[in-house]
Amino acid sequence: MSELIDIFNTEKKYKVIYCDPAWQFNNKKTGGSMKSAAEQHYRVTSINDMCALPIENLAEDNSLLVMWYCSSMFDEAIKLARAWGFRIVNINGFVWDKETIHGKDHFGMGSITRASTESALVAIKGKAGKVIVNRGVRNKIRAKVGAHSEKPQEFRDAIELMCGDVSRIELFARKAVDGWDRWGDEA
Repeated sequence: MSELIDIFNTEKKYKVIYCDPAWQFNNKKTGGSMKSAAEQHYRVTSINDMCALPIENLAEDNSLLVMWYCSSMFDEAIKLARAWGFRIVNINGFVWDKETIHGKDHFGMGSITRASTESALVAIKGKAGKVIVNRGVRNKIRAKVGAHSEKPQEFRDAIELMCGDVSRIELFARKAVDGWDRWGDEA
């Protein structure tokens, strides 16, 4: 079961917080069609507005943050994780080796080089030993690319394997996923 949460008005706490923030980029229109930028697909949010979200209040004393970020915005990702009360333990906690529907390496946008992977940092609030129950989960997963910015289910599965059946929420969620509460414009 999954529940839509009002993060500004809840007493719920989570052991796992998973998110793909609505990063605001400098490029408004990119790519051959000029429709590749995030703003062409969903409402984006400034780093200051995201830092002000009450995420620290959602986190249990011992909790995990898995946050997707763009390689050109790692400074912002670090700032955001810290603003939410987490300390980063792995900047490449998860790496998505992107695959096209035809089984080839994805040829995406990028800064300086073209991106065929995407990373999620892993950060902890409290003690990692009270959150992580399985340290055998691999950080790299090869999975097919879906809709713009959609992340594969395989990463949620890996987080569940790593942390067990605990309270968890997906921020900036796009759809309901069984066992994950959710918040976001598209949720």
